[in-house]
Amino acid sequence: MKEDKQLLVITHLSQLLDFVSGIGGFIVPLVLWLTKKDEILDMDFHGKAILNFRISMFIYILICIPLILLLGLGILGLIIIGVFYLIFPIINAIRASNNQLPSYPLSIQFIK
Repeated sequence: MKEDKQLLVITHLSQLLDFVSGIGGFIVPLVLWLTKKDEILDMDFHGKAILNFRISMFIYILICIPLILLLGLGILGLIIIGVFYLIFPIINAIRASNNQLPSYPLSIQFIK
């Protein structure tokens, strides 16, 4: 296995494609993880962390939708999730470039 920090950084930052294309922020990291997990050192761990974060945030969005009717709490939740979608891919891209493991908060471990 070879070490490629740049590809790990790109994998984290590719989540920001959601702000441009809608679903590209899930598809691109998934494809990168599936194709490179056996070739790049730590890609398996980083890819699983990204996908677990994305799936968890999707579930939280689904929970927030009915909460919009309850005193607007869902809107606050959606704003917080939007901030998470913007901030944590950037933080973890920096961590990946420094050879540190990613840390996504509130992430449920679906893929182990």
